[in-house]
Amino acid sequence: MSVVKINAIEVPEGAGPELEQRFAARAGAVETAPGFEAFQLLRPTEGETRYFVMTWWESEEAFQAWLGSADFARGHASAGGSAAAGAAGPGGHPGGGHPGGGEAGGGHGSGGHPGGGEAGPAPVATGSSLLSFEVVESITAPGA
Repeated sequence: MSVVKINAIEVPEGAGPELEQRFAARAGAVETAPGFEAFQLLRPTEGETRYFVMTWWESEEAFQAWLGSADFARGHASAGGSAAAGAAGPGGHPGGGHPGGGEAGGGHGSGGHPGGGEAGPAPVATGSSLLSFEVVESITAPGA
């Protein structure tokens, strides 16, 4: 059964378009990861203020391998501290606000690259939570 990772990203009012632009710029970054199955970025509506980044993986091991990959590190270079700090969230998304491992300014877009390289883009997210699920039942429309 698939494993689903949902990163609930807290985005300040007015910063949503920038977050969406950063995701669009990274299109294709996670699709080639072994065990990757699907990705969705969900825009909040009806009183919700968090964006949800959803990824599906064939197993927890496939997700953990992605977290430890060079592609993940490159795609998350603007995160505060180590690219895999704390319980970093799913699939390539700059400015996505991964849990920052308890570091000040943690999560995506907090400026700078791991190890102190050049400065990255300004923060988009103010925080996030990583949620994990196993798919128990899945139904899709015929022909979808």
